[in-house]
Amino acid sequence: MSRALLASWQVHEFGPGLYPERRDGKDGALDRWLGRLLGRWAQRGSPLRVRRLRRFAERCAALADDLGSASEDELQRRATTLRATLASNGPRDEHAAESFALIREVCARRLGLRHYPVQLMGGYALLRGTLAEMQTGEGKTLTAVLPAITIALTGAAVHVITVNAYLARRDAEHLAPVYAFFGLRVGLIVPEQDNAQRAQAYRCDVTYCVNKDIVFDYLRDRITAKHTLGGARAVVCNWLSSVSEHSPALLRGLYYAIVDEADSVLIDEARTPLIISSNVDDPHGRALYAQALALAGSLVNGEHYRLRADEHSVELTDAGRTVVAEFAHGLSGLWAISRAREELVEQGLSALHLFACDRHYIISEGKIQIVDEYTGRVMADRSWERGLHQMIEVKEGLDLSERRETISRITYQRYFRRYLCLAGMSGTATEVAPEMRSVYALDVLRIPPNRPVIRRDLGQRVFRDGDQRWAAIAERAAQMRQAGRPVLIGTRSVAASERASHHLTAAGLEHEVLNARQDAREAEIIGQAGQPGRITVATNMAGRGTDILLAQAVRAAGGLHVILSEYHDSARIDRQLFGRAGRQGDPGSCEAIVALDDELFVAHAARLLAWLRTRVSPDGLLPERLGRLLRRYAQAAAERQNSRIRRQTVELDKRMEQSLAFAGKGE
Repeated sequence: MSRALLASWQVHEFGPGLYPERRDGKDGALDRWLGRLLGRWAQRGSPLRVRRLRRFAERCAALADDLGSASEDELQRRATTLRATLASNGPRDEHAAESFALIREVCARRLGLRHYPVQLMGGYALLRGTLAEMQTGEGKTLTAVLPAITIALTGAAVHVITVNAYLARRDAEHLAPVYAFFGLRVGLIVPEQDNAQRAQAYRCDVTYCVNKDIVFDYLRDRITAKHTLGGARAVVCNWLSSVSEHSPALLRGLYYAIVDEADSVLIDEARTPLIISSNVDDPHGRALYAQALALAGSLVNGEHYRLRADEHSVELTDAGRTVVAEFAHGLSGLWAISRAREELVEQGLSALHLFACDRHYIISEGKIQIVDEYTGRVMADRSWERGLHQMIEVKEGLDLSERRETISRITYQRYFRRYLCLAGMSGTATEVAPEMRSVYALDVLRIPPNRPVIRRDLGQRVFRDGDQRWAAIAERAAQMRQAGRPVLIGTRSVAASERASHHLTAAGLEHEVLNARQDAREAEIIGQAGQPGRITVATNMAGRGTDILLAQAVRAAGGLHVILSEYHDSARIDRQLFGRAGRQGDPGSCEAIVALDDELFVAHAARLLAWLRTRVSPDGLLPERLGRLLRRYAQAAAERQNSRIRRQTVELDKRMEQSLAFAGKGE
């Protein structure tokens, strides 16, 4: 691998372990404050940086034009020479421009797709370790291949990380001919693979994978290193791991990563640590959880416990602890241990009041399946810890699964900061630029669109209650269908998508529903969502990764119309949904039709709601300016709360790691 490249990635910061990775940072309060300050400055954009990207793109385009008449043999000779140059000198600007130009020409010949100037700009931003914000439909998949090939030609392992296995497989297969031209091997990590297949995929030059898969594989490597290596053996394996076919490690090292939908992975999913656990005996079983649930159901909110819905937490009061102690008098096992019984009852309260079916989980084949709040997808093989999963199983009358004990854990924040160079792409990242900078040292740079956005924003309507909202949505969908335009209705949960379906059915409107129950048909349903008169109801998964291609008749009729039925905690996710319309200069429109009893408003603006209800007009609508005030207030409160939870998650993870290390189970 290029020494120049390693030097640019601060090789002296390598941490100890099975393979090269960056040492855990020890940021203090001042570091975090300065990081957020720099991030806020970056939110305003940097014309100088954009001009630099544009000049680089112009240089690449000029070089690519010169390659247009070159033969295949000539292109192959240039690729061979380029590989040797990059391996010796690293991706300096002059070499990177040559690489991008050659990749652009190969993509045009192999895929029939030629990079736009803005994609060359985005690729250069990724190459330099930046988070590039590119609007929906701007071709982020094709953009990522530019830095991926350039870095892979230096000899460094490249990880292209996305949010689901379908997208990883699609991108790896679609781009395989381009990688093959440069003599690069492409690996794919999907959940059903065994360790041997995974190790082979990670030994490839470029590996496409899902964020959860690669983090769990990293944790498995840490466990392997703990059990099999130590001292000089670990040092030797550091050197051999990138070349040995028999290395105990799955990964080759954390060199360079491109994170697709980076705001979803690095921010939204960063509230929950990833945990590897083992099954443990649970001799008390169902009876213990049933007792705890029954006791929890008899307690009174405000008197025996404090429920904080906005923080998604519950805590017993002194009076509640007394009731629990009286209930446990004379009982054995966990009931005889004060902290254990209190935690048990608090988990029961959480199961009853904080976790709802068809929102936080679904029941499939007699099992609890956790639903990702931000994507609407089922998280296979995931379970809640410390008995909460079993508590919910008892609540739903299901068979009890085995209780699990934590062996190793890590947060996304700690994992992704260990890459020697980290880059990302997203359609919506400017809003979280301060956190990206302070946590991941990632600057956010907005890349201009290839074509002007002509999407029309029809504003928002805030109704008194949900029934009025759904009636208005059905009416609007009928109008759009009559005009020959497709409609995408975005919902926040599985339950909400099914309520929307019920109202559309009652109105006699045919439609498709896409939520965690139909996620296997995601590509098929979204692939048809741009046909004339098509109505699609989807949870947030519709906003990620798959383009809605419009029929020609739809463009003439005005394009896709997007209806947001409930605001999310994050305005970014709302913006992502709206971005489904008007991609690449297509016509389109969007609007929000919501209700005062939506979860966001109830959880984060309860006091304001009481006053606003008195301002609702006779036809059930809140004045638009007050609706905008309500949305901004509630989302700002939710974002502050979620940011605080993410910080607490990192601190808790550090403390837990210390505890696991003390017990001989840590890294």
